[in-house]
Amino acid sequence: MSRAHRPSGYVFPILGSALLNAWREGYSLGKLKRDVMAGLTIGVVAVPLSMALAIATGVPPQHGLYTAIVAGAVIALTGGSRFNISGPTAAFVVILFPIVANHGLGGLLIATLMAGAILVALGLSRLGSLIQYVPYPVILGFTAGIGVVIALLQLPDFLGLAGVELGDSTLHNLVLIGQALPSLSPAEISVGVVTLATLLIWPRLNTPIPAPLVGLAVGTLAAALLVMSGVEVDTIASRFSWEFQGESGSGIPPFAPSVAAPWHFPGADGAPLEINFALIQALLGPALAIALLAAIESLLCAVVADGLTRTRHDPNAELIGQGLGNLIVPFFGGITATAALARTATNIKSGAFSPIAAVVHSLVVLLAVVVLAGVLGHVPMAALAALLFIIAWNMSEARHFVHTLKSAPASDVWVLVICFGLTVLFDMVIAVAVGIGLAAALFIRRMAQLTHTQRLDTPDKNAHFPPEVALYKIHGPLFFGAAEKAIATLRVIDHSVRIIVLDMREVPSLDTTAMVALDTLRRELSEQGVGVMFVGLQPRMALKIKRAGIKREVGKLAVVSNLAHAERMARRWLEKKDSVGIE
Repeated sequence: MSRAHRPSGYVFPILGSALLNAWREGYSLGKLKRDVMAGLTIGVVAVPLSMALAIATGVPPQHGLYTAIVAGAVIALTGGSRFNISGPTAAFVVILFPIVANHGLGGLLIATLMAGAILVALGLSRLGSLIQYVPYPVILGFTAGIGVVIALLQLPDFLGLAGVELGDSTLHNLVLIGQALPSLSPAEISVGVVTLATLLIWPRLNTPIPAPLVGLAVGTLAAALLVMSGVEVDTIASRFSWEFQGESGSGIPPFAPSVAAPWHFPGADGAPLEINFALIQALLGPALAIALLAAIESLLCAVVADGLTRTRHDPNAELIGQGLGNLIVPFFGGITATAALARTATNIKSGAFSPIAAVVHSLVVLLAVVVLAGVLGHVPMAALAALLFIIAWNMSEARHFVHTLKSAPASDVWVLVICFGLTVLFDMVIAVAVGIGLAAALFIRRMAQLTHTQRLDTPDKNAHFPPEVALYKIHGPLFFGAAEKAIATLRVIDHSVRIIVLDMREVPSLDTTAMVALDTLRRELSEQGVGVMFVGLQPRMALKIKRAGIKREVGKLAVVSNLAHAERMARRWLEKKDSVGIE
């Protein structure tokens, strides 16, 4: 689109603005060293987290690693936040797990592709301020619900339950877990408890070595000791297998991610997916939910990063970067990606200066896949479940949840509880839709309560109206939720009143519903021989009612700038019916 044909005020988001801004500040060898050290730290953290989150989603662990490798680098190079670290995140588990259960890995990759396209469209449409329109109780409600669902999904691996095939229904999953409790394994529980204890204690030692790495190492060592004593422990290698170009093995394939069409991956029945309208229609809702959550997560993360570093991100460029990452990563076998707050905060604390740190993090994960795939295969499933328990707890924000329940207005508490309950019992798509709808309805109700009409019996200091003139003042915005209530008062007038003056200086906005209500009122009063004057309308609102066909008419309708003008015109209307009605 040429500059001459762009909409007025439109500024095209700059792709890779975060990298460009860092470069403009001056990129030196010292800053490169800072990025490399931060990238090494985050890469070490990302390896266990990526595997754990992929497994929680219901796919083999390598797909989480591929996500960190490909999407992590693409989003960093094309996005608008200098410090965001993107990859698989816990927030997506509650959305992605049902997709995998119903449509397989192939369905998940196609949904990711669709979500990427939606994110790019959001960025190009300059909707980077999207997060401002999602109320805090909605965000807190579904994140707390996601934490509960993640923890529930890890119980079978943590307890070593046999034969539990979890689905997308929380209540049904609870029943399955309860029925399988007699099969729990003391060995698996021991590995899980040791790992969990390490993850809880290690951060208190204030060492530079990341807790997830130490926790999984301790859990793997505990599992190895149990295996040496003749006790079987479920590991990545015993749970997952792979085939690639005639080769096969267990655990994680020791190869870099390769290009493959998303629809060539298996569906829920194990066969390659068949792309048709029914499949796209079924995945559209989840894709929209993925895009919305990715936008919220990435922009929240960028805002927090800005607060920690006193920098500014470009929200629209960040959405485009997130979209491009999710458009590209399915072709490399990666799942949905977005910015991860914990990894981003660690990146900042490790001294990162630019998005190069995120690229280094992706290279570290790639190196781990190629060189350490065999070692990673020995990680116990119970240890990964323990790591996901910690992630679920952090995501639930239990303290903020309880504080909001105690201190927030009743309406916000209801929104929080409903979003939480719907996320746990159904899914996040329903929870977010209902939550935003409820929050919007409550906001409209509050705004409508602020709008009211008041009759002023005391003369204004600048105008002294005759007894046949009734002066009313409207306070607050006139929109579809408040217009009818505010205008209904004007229909009850004395028979002696021949002119109604509406002081609208404190009306900041006027929508179509309000204009229709005002026009209807004007017609009703005209039939009764009563004239109407609008006083103090802002120019843009005066233009609106003119365009809506509410025209000035001698003795019936006038639009004036202040009450003094209204008084003089009202006296002329009363004295001479054919006076000019516009001033």
